[in-house]
Amino acid sequence: MQRDMTGENRVVDMPAEWNGVVPTQVFLDEAQKIVSEGERLGVVLRLMGGAGIRLRTQPYAELGVRLGRLGAVGQQEFTDLDFMTYERHRKQMHTLFMDRLGYGFRRVTPSMAASRRRVYFHPRNWFYVDVFFDLLVVANHPLDFRRRLALDTPTITATDFLLEKLQIVNFGGKDLKDTVLLLRAFPIGDDDRAQINARHLQKLLGGNWGFWYTVTTNLRGLVEVVAEMSELHDDEREVVTERSRQLLKRLDDAPKSLRWQARSLIGPRQRWYELVETQETVGGFGIWQLREDVKRKT
Repeated sequence: MQRDMTGENRVVDMPAEWNGVVPTQVFLDEAQKIVSEGERLGVVLRLMGGAGIRLRTQPYAELGVRLGRLGAVGQQEFTDLDFMTYERHRKQMHTLFMDRLGYGFRRVTPSMAASRRRVYFHPRNWFYVDVFFDLLVVANHPLDFRRRLALDTPTITATDFLLEKLQIVNFGGKDLKDTVLLLRAFPIGDDDRAQINARHLQKLLGGNWGFWYTVTTNLRGLVEVVAEMSELHDDEREVVTERSRQLLKRLDDAPKSLRWQARSLIGPRQRWYELVETQETVGGFGIWQLREDVKRKT
């Protein structure tokens, strides 16, 4: 018996030629298979997370390699697949994953219930699948997908991918690299058709000072870090920087609600985000720490 990616004792049945590493393409193919099988059942599922960004930025895979975001030779790039679906589909999840796809199910724990998620195991235990319902609540700024899942397929929109990253107060590492990839791949625009929808972000953040503060702080920090990133070519640095500044201007210039204005008077003296502790963020302080790390390397 071999311990799987979740730390549980499960038999992992893997081809010998993989040398214990599940290829990235297996994740991407399985993700699209899950979305397609869901559609046959009338279930809306959209891929999130790193695998989703990988799928949507495939033309920029070489940049991902240079950034160190894509798995190096002999290393596994992903450990799981993350999906968002609607709460109304909750009862159909077992039918889809267990009956149709042959997945196993992890017993619901209090933390899983609180995070509005279910976990399923690949039939051969190559990886696991996280399924979230309506909201991504395990976040510094929870994201609501109830009106967003029909806008794109097989993943969430580029706009929501960007929000998924920029809502993180302890922003840095792989999240910053994913953000660089997204801003290189997608222009700033006013809709969700292969663009970062600045109009949607203006409306969303113009009513929430805390969310606005985290996103704009991360974007400003990203501009500073990108200027020092030796992995980027000059043209890439220029595109990412220009799009970051363009989005910042749109967010700064957007109308702000009375609630936003009132909260802005308090500023960061009072905590403006939800606490989310993970192995990656405990003990660190995000983009500010990353900026210091970059300075020490140069």
